[in-house]
Amino acid sequence: MMYDQNNYEEEKLLEKIIETKRVAKVVKGGRNFSFSAIVVVGDKKGKVGVGTGKANEIVDAIRKAKEKATKAMFDIPIVKGTVPHEIIARYGASKVMIKPASEGTGIIAGGTTRAIFEVAGIENILCKSLGSNTPCNVVKATIDGLKSMRTIAQVAALRGKTIAQLTGRDTNHATIVKIETPEPQIDVPATSITELPEEEK
Repeated sequence: MMYDQNNYEEEKLLEKIIETKRVAKVVKGGRNFSFSAIVVVGDKKGKVGVGTGKANEIVDAIRKAKEKATKAMFDIPIVKGTVPHEIIARYGASKVMIKPASEGTGIIAGGTTRAIFEVAGIENILCKSLGSNTPCNVVKATIDGLKSMRTIAQVAALRGKTIAQLTGRDTNHATIVKIETPEPQIDVPATSITELPEEEK
């Protein structure tokens, strides 16, 4: 029963192949060829995973990469269809800048990172590669950046504070500023006490 349930969950995952390449190993008798693949899987609901696989056949390499990606899935905080904040992630010589985007922007990113955002279910995002464009390192930098994302509620829970205290809108700890205004001067006619009626004396 558990096996059937796991198969049903895997069928709902969206799979995309980021890169496949053939690798040659020179040996005494000639060259041995093998294949490697990078695959990303996601459920378009904020869960995504990336895996790599190597085998003598391309089909086996893709299958191994998919299995590793399924086991390495993690949750991404998505706020209104985009990421909660901007971040610059690095891996090796690759550097990736990820920025949230307004509704209707779409996914503005290169082919390597676009596949990750699409299977994760992110609808609006801006991404730019600022370093090396090696697909393996770009993917790892993007994954590290997405794992570092935190919503304001998560940051407040880690710091033991409320959201109002983090944003500076806490009414209990508000600073009251007292503004001194000059008192208006009223001109009163000078009247001697002797001139007042006896009742007012």
